[in-house]
Amino acid sequence: MSGLSEGMARRRLHDVIEARSAEEPVIALHGPRSVGKSTLLRDFAARHKVGVIDLDDPATLDAARANPTQVVAGERPVCLDEYQKAPELLDALKTRMSRDGALPGTAVLTGSTRHEALPVTAQALTGRLHTLNVLPLSQGEIAGDIEDLVVALFYDPDAAVAAHPTSTTTREEYVERLCAGGFPLALRREGRARNRWFDDFVKHSLERDALELQKVRQRAVLRSLLNRLAGQTAQILNVSTAMAGLDTTRPTADGYVRLLEDLFLVVQLPAWGKTLRARAAARPKIHVVDSGLAARLMRISTQKLASLDPTVLTEFGNLLETFVVGELTKQVSWLPEAPILGYWRTGDEHEVDFVIEAHDGRVLAFEVKANERVPGSDLKGLRKLREALGDNFVAGVALSTGARSYTYEDRLHVMPIDRLWRPCSQPAEFGSGL
Repeated sequence: MSGLSEGMARRRLHDVIEARSAEEPVIALHGPRSVGKSTLLRDFAARHKVGVIDLDDPATLDAARANPTQVVAGERPVCLDEYQKAPELLDALKTRMSRDGALPGTAVLTGSTRHEALPVTAQALTGRLHTLNVLPLSQGEIAGDIEDLVVALFYDPDAAVAAHPTSTTTREEYVERLCAGGFPLALRREGRARNRWFDDFVKHSLERDALELQKVRQRAVLRSLLNRLAGQTAQILNVSTAMAGLDTTRPTADGYVRLLEDLFLVVQLPAWGKTLRARAAARPKIHVVDSGLAARLMRISTQKLASLDPTVLTEFGNLLETFVVGELTKQVSWLPEAPILGYWRTGDEHEVDFVIEAHDGRVLAFEVKANERVPGSDLKGLRKLREALGDNFVAGVALSTGARSYTYEDRLHVMPIDRLWRPCSQPAEFGSGL
């Protein structure tokens, strides 16, 4: 992690958590296992001079289940790590807030599954719980920088494009970044040691965390389905293809896809633009939550990606899109108000890889290109969307492995992918309206 501590890397998230806890009664930090949620919670608790109730500890868990009211009766904020292991604590928190009032900063929780996936008994705080997704480290967090490209593009696209005219990042460096991913513990390893970490991560997620959510009758099918979904990363989800040859039913396969999403192993990116006439009734795209994890599931190494074999080039393009979508999603997660995200595809096959719609209807659009050169024909999807949206279309950006940032034509720009983590140094107030 470039000598940077995990806690220091998360300074943007620290600020977001502090801001939200000053407004919301309960904050829940959700995300994959080993992504750093516990570190964030411990740092938050230390700043507020309170302890952390670690429900991963068997003795603490037993005590919490035996005396839930007593556990949550302490000084605010109550900090619960892995709260899904004792959902009865949420009922106790609800009772406390009913008695004392739903005061901001009552509790901060962490969980390694989506809240919506927990049993009905765990939904006690619906309406009083604000969720923040904690994703693997962004490239800027790894380097100790504050990324601001998304906000800068909304604020002043031309200035954002001009901020860094050139790049020296090579294709080999992009390959290394996407194969490493952003899990803190994976980043501390290399080669075979990193591969073992990813393998153990998947094993624990499927053999322990999955069983905490539901009874998995076909564990081998679940693992095979995850591998096949990894092969579809950055593509339209096709469950029929993924389950082909597996001894299972379609309802079971659909349930397992939801389970993998509930565990934050895969993410579905919805089709965007339901008010646009040209929008097809499209299925979601599937992305593995981390490009490094995707590469390992696909058994793709940095050495393999150095090949110019057509099949390998296609895999590189898909992994690169998952990498870029992940980086953009992380930047968006830090905004004061959550925008609408998706991809856009028309019936005549025009497509835009990632769309961000702000609350006022303004739109940024991104295309990911694995080549150094971006010919005009590669911008046809962005042109089509610009035409459909008119003035609401703020900017369309083709992110490539090339070396130059420039404006191609009206509101359409080309940038190197590394612009995602090179700060634009715009005024601090440019994000206030998003």
